[in-house]
Amino acid sequence: MSLFQFLRILWAHRWVTLATTICTVIGAFIAILIVPPRYEAVSRVMLNTLKPDPVTGEVISSVGSRTYIATQTELIKDYEVAGKAVDQLNWASSPDVITQYQTTNNGGMDIRRWLAQRIIAATTVKVVSGTNILEIGYRASTPAEAKSMADALRNAYIESTLDTRRREATRTADWYETQAAKERALLNAADAAKTAFEKEHGVIMQGDTDVDTARLRALAGQAAAPTMVAPAMPVSAPSANQLAQIDAAIAQASKNLGPNHPQMIQLRAQRAALAQIVAQEMSASQAAAGAAAGAASASASALQREVAQQTSKVIQQRDKIERLTQLQSDVNLRREQYNKSMARIAELRQEASIADTGIATLAEAVTPQRPSFPNKPLILGGSLGLGFGLGILLSLLLELFGRRVRSAEDMQSTLDAPLLAVIEGPPAAARRLQLPNIPSFSRGKKAARA
Repeated sequence: MSLFQFLRILWAHRWVTLATTICTVIGAFIAILIVPPRYEAVSRVMLNTLKPDPVTGEVISSVGSRTYIATQTELIKDYEVAGKAVDQLNWASSPDVITQYQTTNNGGMDIRRWLAQRIIAATTVKVVSGTNILEIGYRASTPAEAKSMADALRNAYIESTLDTRRREATRTADWYETQAAKERALLNAADAAKTAFEKEHGVIMQGDTDVDTARLRALAGQAAAPTMVAPAMPVSAPSANQLAQIDAAIAQASKNLGPNHPQMIQLRAQRAALAQIVAQEMSASQAAAGAAAGAASASASALQREVAQQTSKVIQQRDKIERLTQLQSDVNLRREQYNKSMARIAELRQEASIADTGIATLAEAVTPQRPSFPNKPLILGGSLGLGFGLGILLSLLLELFGRRVRSAEDMQSTLDAPLLAVIEGPPAAARRLQLPNIPSFSRGKKAARA
């Protein structure tokens, strides 16, 4: 079938297409008049996914952000949020609502759940493209109801998020407290076992090592240090000075006086006496230095013997020290686990008392001025297209069940014979006077074939 054949068929059944289109448009117009209008109000919130958690300091990653936003979208349409919205508006106590509940098939649900299901069915949640903003929409029969429920859903969602976070934090903290009590008991048992071992074997831990090993390390450090021997004390300063002065006086007097001069004899006698005193002082200093060196040598020997004794003692107690070290490690491990649990409990208790939900309210819902349903332009335009398409379909079906030759192309496609000529038909007025046995065509043409 060519395009011209298709257009000829549509033109032949144009009244069918026109009637179908008019009927669908009239039906859509009646539906617009009958269907009650629905108003939609939208309230917005922003999810602070980029803001660190005020307690843990954690930030949601870009991959987890998409999952988090999708989860929050579903939570808004959860029964817990819808139920809180019902409680905020006190719908369950409204006489009109109670009458509707009693006169409709509620499926055995209580009135709160029945209302929550109605709210969930009329709620829409959308994510603004490229942002962390959620649009919470609600459709109702009146603008005031749509606005109030949109705001109630937003407030119920924020309250539910905060309650859920606090409840989960409290539950987790209670679990950690139970574990901390067990870890505390294990810590006390490990500490008691270590203390009993120390009392039984006389080995005491000091920090991460035992007392004997710590003493051995200290002694070894002292033994490794070089022994400092005090040098011999110098000659007493007054005697040496006097001796130097007398020598200078003798040298000066020898220039003017002879060796047997009484003054020279006296000076030499004084020098001999002072020289004897200086010699005695030097001898005493050397003796003291020797005694100090001997004492230092004896002390080093004693220190070496003490190191050897302490080493022997540590070697003899090696098995006990190793066992005590294991007990101490167990105590340290139990204490570390207990401290971590207590730190986590404090963090969770703080999280359970926090008021930050990570959700920011952007604006109150605006009372809608126009109904969102029915959308008159969309419905009328859709009915027009539907009627036209349905008319075309009916035209093709009528042509299928009542096929007619409307042009030379139809004749050629029907008969396997060459077309010799096409004879123009008479005008419309003359065609009405033609004999009945003369074939006529819808377009005023005649086709003749050999």
